[in-house]
Amino acid sequence: MPLRTQNDLPVRSILEKENIFVMDENRAMHQDIRPLEIGILNLMPLKEDTELQILRILSNTPLQVDITFLSTASHESKNTSKSHLNQFYETFDDIKERNLDGLIITGAPVEMMPFEEVDYWDEICRIMEWSKRHVTSTLHLCWGAQAGLYYHYGINKRILPEKKFGVFSHEVKHRKIPLMRGFDDVFLAPHSRHTDVAVEDIRKEKNLLLLADSKEAGIFLCMSKDGRQIFVMGHPEYDRLTLDKEYKRDKAKGMDIALPKNYYPNDDPGKKPLLQWRSHADILYTNWLNYYVYQATPYEFTHPDFIYAEDKVFDGI
Repeated sequence: MPLRTQNDLPVRSILEKENIFVMDENRAMHQDIRPLEIGILNLMPLKEDTELQILRILSNTPLQVDITFLSTASHESKNTSKSHLNQFYETFDDIKERNLDGLIITGAPVEMMPFEEVDYWDEICRIMEWSKRHVTSTLHLCWGAQAGLYYHYGINKRILPEKKFGVFSHEVKHRKIPLMRGFDDVFLAPHSRHTDVAVEDIRKEKNLLLLADSKEAGIFLCMSKDGRQIFVMGHPEYDRLTLDKEYKRDKAKGMDIALPKNYYPNDDPGKKPLLQWRSHADILYTNWLNYYVYQATPYEFTHPDFIYAEDKVFDGI
């Protein structure tokens, strides 16, 4: 899939070296097609790392995607330069009059705080409310998933007795749901979090479907029945070494952090971790873009009160 980004986005050169088709703005303008407009609300501190991870994983469909990176105006990033944010990011006020085909809300390192104490919580709420009318489908990741479940359904997170950290096995619960097409019965995915959401709370909400969970890691994936809101508790977009960097960073700080489970061969942090989750991560993002964004968005997405094409999303049930 051709990804359309700004010509001078720093991670662009890395993607091109990996033979990922990144289209420049001039070429995109001469293609007589309607590209998908995808916003990425990047709440992670190391924004360029997250840009690379998500763009890499969005590159695996034949669809053309125009990317808009978003940051919060109510929070000043300490780990990403102002020049990078000013050049490559927009704020909610910049795009609130637009419509997006899809929106990704990333995780954030604020999971131990009550939602209302996060300095940009009010802004996140405005964006999530806006997404009901202006976005075809929103994909929430990790803390973003917990925030979405809390805002839309009143389901609160809970603090875990120890960090859920490593690569865990998950079981598919609803094979006929289009989001799960191509998944094996059991698949692996990374987690890195101190909080979770109770499975019982998801099951009690009549508008939510539990799609995959783990005996060891809890919920991995759930969604609203109309496909407008999708919640991923783990980090399928993580690269091979993301957990390794996190573990060694915290270890160097003298923090009491356990070895990530099921990650290093023979639990030896000196050995190269095996990449065991990429294929299912690709399937997840490809299914989201195809069935919940591309197949459901009208060619001219111009009216905020659009009717979501539910029959297209659930034609296989």
